Amino acid sequence: MMGKIPQEITDDADLQILRTGIIAEFDAINLYEQMAAKAKNEKVKKVLLDIAREEKAHVGEFQTLLFELDPEQVKEFEDGKKEVEEME
Repeated sequence: MMGKIPQEITDDADLQILRTGIIAEFDAINLYEQMAAKAKNEKVKKVLLDIAREEKAHVGEFQTLLFELDPEQVKEFEDGKKEVEEME
């Protein structure tokens, strides 16, 4: 995992925790999808992909909280979205 859990309590500890949670969920999604791609048993593959989908929901939960607590994150997200849409 590339993120680190904050060791000291700071004003932005909750934001750091949420971002670390998002990183952990993306790591889990990648792991489960990679394992599913290698699984020989279809039931194993199906379960791994189902778990990966659940992790994606967790990303949404963390991101929702992050957006509630960090208005700048919302603004930058929207700016990034516009940049991508302009590329189409």
